[in-house]
Amino acid sequence: MNAATTVRPFSTTHCHFLLLLTVLAGCLAANAAPLPDPAAELYWPQWRGPISTGEAPHADPPLTWSETNNVKWKTTIPGEGDSTPIVWGDRVFLLADIPIGTNDPALAVTLSANGSLPAPTNLYQFVVLCLDRASGKILWQRVARQETPHEGRQENNTYASASPVTDGQRLLAFFGSRGLHCYDFEGKLLWEKDFGKMKTRLTFGEGASPALWGGTVVINWDQEGECFITALDTASGQELWRTPRQAGTGWSTPLILERDGRRQVIVNATTKVRAYDLATGKEIWSCAGQTANAIPSPVAANGVVYLTSGFRGNALQAIRLGGEGDLTGTDAVLWNHAKNTPYVPSPLLTDKFLYVISGNDAIVSCFDAGSGQVYFEHERLEGIYGVYASPVAARDRVYILSREGACIVLQKGPKPEVLALNKLGDDHSDASLALAGKDLFLRTRHSLYCLSQP
Repeated sequence: MNAATTVRPFSTTHCHFLLLLTVLAGCLAANAAPLPDPAAELYWPQWRGPISTGEAPHADPPLTWSETNNVKWKTTIPGEGDSTPIVWGDRVFLLADIPIGTNDPALAVTLSANGSLPAPTNLYQFVVLCLDRASGKILWQRVARQETPHEGRQENNTYASASPVTDGQRLLAFFGSRGLHCYDFEGKLLWEKDFGKMKTRLTFGEGASPALWGGTVVINWDQEGECFITALDTASGQELWRTPRQAGTGWSTPLILERDGRRQVIVNATTKVRAYDLATGKEIWSCAGQTANAIPSPVAANGVVYLTSGFRGNALQAIRLGGEGDLTGTDAVLWNHAKNTPYVPSPLLTDKFLYVISGNDAIVSCFDAGSGQVYFEHERLEGIYGVYASPVAARDRVYILSREGACIVLQKGPKPEVLALNKLGDDHSDASLALAGKDLFLRTRHSLYCLSQP
């Protein structure tokens, strides 16, 4: 990652002194923007990791595990949710939805005449959980909202699919139509913000996570109705700006980065990606070429951002940052690929290697991020099947988690070399992995595991 493009969205509090000096020297040499918190790189503070690429640069998680091997702890999680856990210091945070009372389970998978899924009839609690990283003990649990959802959701989704984000002081938990809630690390509610009721395409449900840079949190509100993107002050919850969008329902989490001293928010969406000025909300550039139902989040490094989508078509675009206006068909699009791209999983960018899943299948491709050269393509991963979780990387390894809770570990590099195949019980898993230190956090539909090597 060069000095002109950084993807480290945190403030200067709670720094580790020696690491701070190292980063500070580099920032001063490059005349960079205000210093992010280098401690963030030691943890997993947001859904795609400390540098928003799926990689944990300082982690050393286990290579192998099972129900009886390298399990530091296993904690039962109430309700359900696909929220990926986040980690800071000695705390682990995640979200869940808990149905209260009785309901007919068939309602969750029965289509109405217009193709929409009916709303549930019982109350839900939308909860934020804080666990002790060392023991897995639930330190506190807060009900952010209690209500009956106004829409149904697709059977592969939950009402707690967005991941929280933290700057090391505040925890921001987003439940979409149930609002954005800001807590301190002891569980005290600092503020909350309601954005209304989202209407999703065919009531597939919600899922985009908030994005954070310093004292600003960004929420993207793409729906079947009035769409917008908005920025709020993390200290007060005050809305800083709101920009209308023409996008339709979307599930892609924004990426905030800095290029040539200007911070921009990049959002993938149906058929088109757009970038906004973080300070003002003004659109900087856009580029057509994505498919419908764009779910994967962007990744970026070395002045290039990578966009993927894979519903009723395939799209992978490498777009050079620095341009303005409509970049469609210009030389800002360095390369593209139109086969075997992901529907749900986001891409993984580690060093020069760009990994993508094909559709939602256990099929992986790897590209040279700079040139677009194909290292390998459509490589089937034996022993696992469907994949919703996004791949992650640490210690020259790539971890790909399947929906049945099995995980293949690949050697990072130009060949698909399998190092291990790890299996837990029979529980379902759609949440992505989180990596920090020697710990790997794996959420199934009913439990959270901390897998760690001694």
